[in-house]
Amino acid sequence: MATFISVPLKKASEVDLVKPLSKFVTATYSTGEEQGEYTRAVEELNKLRKNALGRPLDKHESSLEILLRYYDQLCAVEPKFPFSENQLCLTFTWKDAFDKGSLFGGSVKLALASLGYEKTCVLFNAAALASQIAAEQNLDNDEGLKAAAKYYQLASGAFGHIKDTVLSALNREPTMDISPETVGTLSLIMLAQAQEVFFLKATADKMKDAVIAKLANQAADFYGDAFKQCQYKDNLPKEVLPVLAAKHCIMQANAELHQSMLSKQKKRFGEEIARLQHAAELVKTVASRYDEYISVKELTDKINRALTAAKKDNDFIYHDRVPEVKDLEHIGKAALVKATAITPPLSQKFSDLFEKMVPIAVQQSMSVYNQRKAETVNRLVGTMREATNLCNGVLASLNLPAALEDLSGDSIPQSIVEKARSIVQQGGLQSIEQLIRDLPELLTRNREILDESLKMLDDEETTDNELRAKFNQRWNRTPSGDLYKPLRAEGANFRNVLDKAVQADQVVRDRYNTHCDMIALLCKPENELIAAIPSANPAKTLQGSEVVNVLRSQLAQLDEVKKERETLEGEVKAVTFDMSTAFLMALAQDGAINEEQLSVSQLDQLYGSYNQRVQASLHTQEELLGQVQVSHQEFSSLKQSNTEANQREEVLKKLASAHDSYVEISSNLREGTKFYNDLTEILLKFQNKCSDIVFARKTERDELLKDLQQSIAREPSAPSFSVPAYQSSPAAPAAGPTPAPRTVFVQQPQQPQQEPQAKPQPPARPPPPSFIPQAASAAPSNAPPTGPPTSHPPPVAPPSQPQGPPYPTYQGYPGYFQMPMGYNPYAYGQYNMPYMPYQATPGQGGYPAAPPAGQPYPGYPQQPPQQPPQQQPYYPQQ
Repeated sequence: MATFISVPLKKASEVDLVKPLSKFVTATYSTGEEQGEYTRAVEELNKLRKNALGRPLDKHESSLEILLRYYDQLCAVEPKFPFSENQLCLTFTWKDAFDKGSLFGGSVKLALASLGYEKTCVLFNAAALASQIAAEQNLDNDEGLKAAAKYYQLASGAFGHIKDTVLSALNREPTMDISPETVGTLSLIMLAQAQEVFFLKATADKMKDAVIAKLANQAADFYGDAFKQCQYKDNLPKEVLPVLAAKHCIMQANAELHQSMLSKQKKRFGEEIARLQHAAELVKTVASRYDEYISVKELTDKINRALTAAKKDNDFIYHDRVPEVKDLEHIGKAALVKATAITPPLSQKFSDLFEKMVPIAVQQSMSVYNQRKAETVNRLVGTMREATNLCNGVLASLNLPAALEDLSGDSIPQSIVEKARSIVQQGGLQSIEQLIRDLPELLTRNREILDESLKMLDDEETTDNELRAKFNQRWNRTPSGDLYKPLRAEGANFRNVLDKAVQADQVVRDRYNTHCDMIALLCKPENELIAAIPSANPAKTLQGSEVVNVLRSQLAQLDEVKKERETLEGEVKAVTFDMSTAFLMALAQDGAINEEQLSVSQLDQLYGSYNQRVQASLHTQEELLGQVQVSHQEFSSLKQSNTEANQREEVLKKLASAHDSYVEISSNLREGTKFYNDLTEILLKFQNKCSDIVFARKTERDELLKDLQQSIAREPSAPSFSVPAYQSSPAAPAAGPTPAPRTVFVQQPQQPQQEPQAKPQPPARPPPPSFIPQAASAAPSNAPPTGPPTSHPPPVAPPSQPQGPPYPTYQGYPGYFQMPMGYNPYAYGQYNMPYMPYQATPGQGGYPAAPPAGQPYPGYPQQPPQQPPQQQPYYPQQ
């Protein structure tokens, strides 16, 4: 009767995938179409998990297909979402497949915020279901044999894949059912059962005895390897070990039986008898030890009939010498099975729900590329704006072009009139003062959001530390202090950003206080402005001079340079290039992305020509400013010098400088306001991340507390003590009932179950082996003999394991060593990109920039953009 081992499924707790994944999609993808598509995909993924794990599965290929589809989807989605404890935190809870819990409730389970853990458990269930489907096959026909072999090899490959990957997929010790030792043993068992199916097919097809013997011998070898691996471990149900020992003996007996037929064909009658005797001893051992697990009556009868006939013929006819078993030629081996390689997609109906979403590695590379691009744009635009500010400052210090327009000595220069009109149109002093009053309120709001976010982390970390001190080693989860390090670093960066912004605000206020009087003068009516400007003697003689004409020509050239620079600034900002294609190609070809090399090369190609044009513009301006200064010296020497003229020129200089300062301050304050408003959105997202991770940690904490309370409740409340000998009455030893099998042993459906028959009781079986981590314990002194004495006693298993297979003995199976692992979560958040601020009027300086007087002051700190860089105005860096 063929008995096959199948594996029970693990049970999973319900997890809501929709809310956290949808939040990530909403925060990452701003386009409504993309958001809608990915949100629908998230809902489909959630339904797929419920179908695969949320209901009992039939032992049918369609159920296995559902599991494999979900596993394939997990493999596809893993690189596209930042699953980690401190970013996209999803906690998956699974129960040990072999643990049935206790009287006081609860069973061994593990909850981890790891998608690798979910993948491992889903693949375990796929392997377990494949083993159950294989065990359900009808082995009387070819289809059933082929299907059984296919599913056993799939199960073997899946268990083997878990063995190789489980320690790297989890950041802590796994439950016993998915430990490398357990799944390694299960992989060997499934491979042995697949080989046995091929042996049954070869037997049914009546292939040559030599081939069948080799197939059986290989199956025996696989069963022996599986037995060796688990005989000193307590990681599988106790019913598995005797079945493996029995299967090893049965397959060896089958190999000897068919090899004896080959010996008979070669007229080696003594060898035939020796092999049949060895086979008879093997099945007798199985019948005496493992009869309650597996029946060998049919095989025993077949061997005994052949042995009786062979002995009779040899005694009366051939008189061939019967050799010792050790002198027999070794039977060859033929392995026709191989563990199926686990290479997703495993499902035939798989389609990636997030096919259009780029992997996280590409997203991160795009983020760094955008940062590099923004820095390049900021550098070019900042250089041009700084040059424009320098030009304006030099001309204001020379009172140009007002000095050329003021040759009459008593009227207001046209440039001053236009500057005054511009200030009035922009709102005058009132608009600036209102913006200055708004800044402290915006700053306070941002500080409150940041403080509240960090306070949530502090409170949860305090609770975690208190519970860790209370439960010590039992509190086996990642400390909150370690988990929150990236968030705290991000919070410290935000606080530093706010501190720098406060300094920039103060610089703007100081500059406003310096120029507010002259700005107020420009806001007055024209008659009051004329009265406030001192008059001077006319210098009409200079109106047609060559010096004035040259100076005007040079100023016109400078204006042209500034206009060209404004056009160039717009072109620099408009440059776009989609780097995601290049990053995807690199990821597909090399498995990794060299972001720096690709980005620097592409940026040099995109902005190299613009950099040359900027440098040419700076050089042209430098030459023109030198010529303007020389011409202005000649112009000043021709003008009539007197005190009134000097006073008038000084006032005009201050008015021109006040206009430039007004424009600069207004731009700075608007950018500062936008800076605080944009930072508010970023801080709100930071607060949401802090809230999400704190909520996930609280959920995990409650689950862990519940498990600890159940564990403490199961512990004995009083110390154990020994009863004195005189108080105990002797009792006859009685064998307890055999525990119910915890794995499924499926029998061939074509053979009916036999009624139990009364028979003499066999000797008491030895106790099951105890778990010994390093080496086998000493054999019990009262261990019964392995079988009746014969002329060729079979070799026995090591004395430490009396119920092991009696033939052959094996070398020790190599152990598993867990490699030390470091937890390396994703870098949390992408907030290190330069900030792209409000776009000022072309030709106006960024905020902050050097004042005309040359006093430098710090600018607003940079922060990441919330929109694509090409859509955001430049924010200069100092």
